[in-house]
Amino acid sequence: MMSSNILINRGLLFTGDPHEPRKLTYILVKDGIIQTISDQPIHVEGDVIEIDATGKWVTPSFIDTHTHYDGELLVSPGLKESARHGVTSVVVGSCSVSAVLNNPEDTSDMFTRVEALPRDQMLPLLEQHKTWSTPKEWTDFIKDLPLGVNVASFLGHSDLRSKVMGMERSLKPKETASPQEQEEMNRILEQALDAGFLGLSTMDNPWDKMDGDRYWSKKTPSYYSSWKERKLLLQTLRERGAILQGAPNLVTRINALVYLMVSTGLGRKPLKTTMITMLDLIADRWIMPVVAFGSWVFNRLFRANFRMQSPPAPFTVYYDGVDSVMFEEFPSGEAIRHLARDLDQRNALLKDPEFREQFKREYRKKFAPKVWHRDLSIAWILECPDESLVGKNFMQVANEKNIHPVDAFLDLILDYDKKIRWTTTLGNDRPEKYKSLYNSPYNLISFSDAGAHLNNMAFYNFPLKMMKYVMEAEQQGNPIMTMERCVWRLTKEQADWFGLDCSYIAEGKVADINILDPSQWDQITEDVSTAPIEEFGGYNRLVNRCEGVVTHVLVGGKIIYQEGDFVEGYGTQTTFGRFLPAQHEPT
Repeated sequence: MMSSNILINRGLLFTGDPHEPRKLTYILVKDGIIQTISDQPIHVEGDVIEIDATGKWVTPSFIDTHTHYDGELLVSPGLKESARHGVTSVVVGSCSVSAVLNNPEDTSDMFTRVEALPRDQMLPLLEQHKTWSTPKEWTDFIKDLPLGVNVASFLGHSDLRSKVMGMERSLKPKETASPQEQEEMNRILEQALDAGFLGLSTMDNPWDKMDGDRYWSKKTPSYYSSWKERKLLLQTLRERGAILQGAPNLVTRINALVYLMVSTGLGRKPLKTTMITMLDLIADRWIMPVVAFGSWVFNRLFRANFRMQSPPAPFTVYYDGVDSVMFEEFPSGEAIRHLARDLDQRNALLKDPEFREQFKREYRKKFAPKVWHRDLSIAWILECPDESLVGKNFMQVANEKNIHPVDAFLDLILDYDKKIRWTTTLGNDRPEKYKSLYNSPYNLISFSDAGAHLNNMAFYNFPLKMMKYVMEAEQQGNPIMTMERCVWRLTKEQADWFGLDCSYIAEGKVADINILDPSQWDQITEDVSTAPIEEFGGYNRLVNRCEGVVTHVLVGGKIIYQEGDFVEGYGTQTTFGRFLPAQHEPT
């Protein structure tokens, strides 16, 4: 039987406290708990697993507070792609969609299109495994899984609204929940908070569309909910010290102000509110400083408890043809996406001269709010049956053919559909802006969308990327922050704000620990590759591996990953992780 005692020797310790300097340390873990932290060697009698951490960094395991692992968790509870990078606490139920209340088909229809998940995989696994229909039943099911990592969850507003109103009514514009239905939604939210849920996630972005045959291209249910309808839910969150997670309308951006306003605490308790996402957008260089200033004003002057979320690295995306949610942000793109299941109609639309002129008009709009920059000169072709196009951008192709770039792009979609794969970076492309991004006090460095957009992006190793950027800046004589503060931002800061007992190294704490090798930092790159999800029938997803950087990962005081391999039984037989109930403290 494997020893329950682990001794980590001579590691450079970062506790997760930004004010506690790194120091050479010996750590004894016993029965899953950090028993002793010492600057002197520790003598242990009996069986012990010793890890020589000489030259290595010892940090709390990382936390990812914005994922969509809700489906993958059911069949692959090890969540290996995050765990191998030292991310051992994840939050699911984001963006108004959770797999808690509704039947498998309704749940799948809410998830699979907007989160770019394979419906032919997710729907059958929900049909096979879903036996719960209440928040408590969901947490009981999760606790019985052979968890590899720790899991916390929001209750999804779309999940809640459609359960109470019925899916069809919840998707009707201007259809408001009755007072009785609002009371029922609030009752279920109370049940979720009692079961340890973090709070409620909602969504006001019109990009998020329904999948399936019944409600194709309808927006997800929370979009149709007014702020007046949400009043009782917000009151409960506020009183319980729970969290509202949301996304504003990214087309107009106007209602981002509402999220700031509902968080305010003048004459009332502040409402803990977090909103996605703060980026140095290529399409709008003003958005990051404006959002940072607005967050400062509302937190400092209006007693809000408001946080943005941000990825710390270039936000690079990959697409097959027009299989991209970002096309939903303008009308001609929406029209293309709506016809995705009828290629004959879609191709007829792409050939229509009037449609092309509309696309060009929207393409040329420089001052319209947008996330996709629509600059085809920085959109690069990666794969194509015509190999002469690989490595070129769409503007180069247009110039060679002496045609408009939109015509070049749409012609290639007509010719090759999803066989043409391309990439572009939407934001965070300027490292010189990372200092302000990383140091924004009202910004949580945690946005990966892990478990979603499986072919579109991969940010599973985002904490390591941030640490690398911070270390390189220090070496270049232009420091962004201390490494102690960097580790805190990736661990304890977020755990404390979300009310989760994890991501901190101290005596008496559960031992969720990473051991990192800084000599391998060059392995952390922006490169991506593909790897299969065995439990999804071998479905390939984008991954970003950085071999050798993470040498050991401990969850619950047990080694789950060492020297490039997971331990036997990981994610299938042995339980390492735990459900993390929120520690709600009324504000």
